Amino acid sequence: MSAPLSSENGRHGAAVTSVLLVEDEQSIAEPFAQALARNGFQPTIARTAAEALRLGREEHHDIVLLDLTLPDGDGRDVCRELRRGSNVPIIMLTARGAVTDRVVGLELGADDYIVKPFATGEVISRIRAVLRRARVPAEAIEDAAEAAELTVGDLRLDLSARRAWLGGRELGLTRKEHDLLARLMRDAGRVVTRETLMSEVWDENWFGSTKTLDVHIAGLRRKLDDDPASPRYIHTVRGVGFRFAAPEEAEP
Repeated sequence: MSAPLSSENGRHGAAVTSVLLVEDEQSIAEPFAQALARNGFQPTIARTAAEALRLGREEHHDIVLLDLTLPDGDGRDVCRELRRGSNVPIIMLTARGAVTDRVVGLELGADDYIVKPFATGEVISRIRAVLRRARVPAEAIEDAAEAAELTVGDLRLDLSARRAWLGGRELGLTRKEHDLLARLMRDAGRVVTRETLMSEVWDENWFGSTKTLDVHIAGLRRKLDDDPASPRYIHTVRGVGFRFAAPEEAEP
């Protein structure tokens, strides 16, 4: 394991953003870690899946940059394991650029997916965008103060704890699924456009395809046992967006 590289911010005692860089190719890992340090981050390199999981358990990191092809395992399995016990933001860095690979990565809980070769500046911009989205905005804090919970039918969402239950069953939502569900439930009975969801749940400067929205909607529907052909909760408004059931529609 490489020791964390120092940044200027770290030397002056200010808080720095800790990055776990999971990458086995030294020709990529070392220069990229140095670039991260120059941009105010504190990177730690893990070169194997086992090392990544150990560091994920033992140390705090603000974000994980995860290669998928590792000498002792698949980065997707690492993502799955990290997600079992943490909501740390994860960006996948990989040479696998097929749509199916992207979809699988996002369904496993990754917050972004970047295909190699990549420009260092783009990755750093995406890191900052993902970190902005991971922080609870002031508006959400105000909303939580007014309503710590959202309830529609037998679906209950705890905004402060970021947990959700359908009846008595906890849903185990990912960070993005929670934010998407909260946004839809706040406007239950009204249509929320795709553009609004991408801007507010992801970011107005989102680099990726809007396909990620459909992936997360599909994931939510599975956890809600919602049949897309005859939905109880999430209704598709073709060409516009999605509408969450009004309270009277969602009653058992």
